[in-house]
Amino acid sequence: MEEGKKYSKELDVAVRVVHLCCSLCRGVQENLLSSSGDQVISKADDSPVTVADWSVQAVVSWVLAQSFGSDNVSIVAEEDVQTLSRPDSVDLLESVVATVNGCLSEASRYGLTSPDKALETSQVLEAISRCNSTGGPKGRHWVLDPVDGTLGFVRGDQYAVALALIEDGNVVVGVLGCPNYPLNKNLLNYHHDNMSRLSPRSSNAWEKGCVLYTTVGSGKAWMQPLVCGDRKLEWPNSAKLIKVSSIDDPALATFCEPVERANTSHTFSAGVANSVGLRKQPLRVHSMVKYAAIARGDAEVFMKFARVGYKEKIWDHAAGVLITQEAGGVVTDAGGRPLDFSRGVYLEGLDRGIVACAGETLHEQIIGAVYASWDSSNL
Repeated sequence: MEEGKKYSKELDVAVRVVHLCCSLCRGVQENLLSSSGDQVISKADDSPVTVADWSVQAVVSWVLAQSFGSDNVSIVAEEDVQTLSRPDSVDLLESVVATVNGCLSEASRYGLTSPDKALETSQVLEAISRCNSTGGPKGRHWVLDPVDGTLGFVRGDQYAVALALIEDGNVVVGVLGCPNYPLNKNLLNYHHDNMSRLSPRSSNAWEKGCVLYTTVGSGKAWMQPLVCGDRKLEWPNSAKLIKVSSIDDPALATFCEPVERANTSHTFSAGVANSVGLRKQPLRVHSMVKYAAIARGDAEVFMKFARVGYKEKIWDHAAGVLITQEAGGVVTDAGGRPLDFSRGVYLEGLDRGIVACAGETLHEQIIGAVYASWDSSNL
């Protein structure tokens, strides 16, 4: 309890700004899906990035600086300003600046302060650039993935806004906004290939989405609906406790894995699943929504086994891991060791992959199957 109180202000600001940024993302996604123009840019590694990625990063950076002082805030985040600063990116930059100012003008609905006047282009670029920390074992570092699962985002599928706080190498606050994830489990459409377009857009439960959050050592994780229409955020009154599933029989368990084949081996995951008796087709999901599914009790297992040369980034896991653990789940690398968030931008020393489970029983079986299957794999 005392540990949770220690981070009460940080959690309060983080929950509010994630709600705000989920609203931003919804607007950008709707425009993206209805537009025939090219609003998606490819980065050097061919991964997509949109106006939403830069805009969310700018908004979070500005809000954190206003709340805690820019000199006191260290932010590890995914995007930089190189693309936005190119001569041929004038229109893109204008879109980002307009999106940021439109979002911040709504900040009061979420209990946050808006700027006295619209931010200038230089201020928006500065806010994005400020997110240049590399983390490490000492001090406090905010970790942000502005749009986790950008590929899902541009397809109208699952994505997340993920914000965490790391203190002396340990994740202490985790907030995960999932704008396209319905509050009602019964609305989930379990296709084995993805979770695309889970229910009609007219559904109120679909429209709300959810935000999950927790603090370290609290033993509790919470979920609340996204703010819709002109309503103001009523936090924490609108929140309810979430808990992992009690299912420990592999035959009854649902397991998640990434959609993209580029950074995970579906074949190896299938082998592990078969050897422990996971009978259901895998639920392939973009983004940290996989962690949300485990924490809420909608699924029991998440496995990811990276191919040689791929390095996991801390912003892809920090918020989701803490929320899953505080909801009663177990998250380790594939060797059964805790994930190490103290070594910079990457999860250095990761043993083969990541395994998240609803409980110890399933987790032990998965880890055992990984050891039994690894030597015969080509990973």
